[in-house]
Amino acid sequence: MKNKFFALLSLLTLALAACGSGALVEPTPTSDPFIVQGQQVFNARCATCHALVPDTIIIGPSLSGVASRAGERMPGVTAEEYLQLSVLRPGDYVVEGFNNVMLTNFAKELTGEELDALVAFLMTLK
Repeated sequence: MKNKFFALLSLLTLALAACGSGALVEPTPTSDPFIVQGQQVFNARCATCHALVPDTIIIGPSLSGVASRAGERMPGVTAEEYLQLSVLRPGDYVVEGFNNVMLTNFAKELTGEELDALVAFLMTLK
């Protein structure tokens, strides 16, 4: 009888210890497939010239934090619109201190879905 009592007490102690850790573990968020697609477009088309690390210049400006800056670049233009236009008409949106060397054929080479996915990915860079 004593053995059963101690076994039950031990089991109860373990159960309470497991429940009482107090630390909630946040689940890993599931990546949005559309944003993943945009990241793939970025990696294939943009990463050779633009870094995602702050203050790192390859050829063009770093895009770290671009979502936070994009909405402030042109009055009356949303961040999403600015990013889209910067890809489609890069010569109109050259960042001060950089040369106008960005490729201008993305409007012909990217599908509308790829462009939208790219902008969605860039909007995650805050």
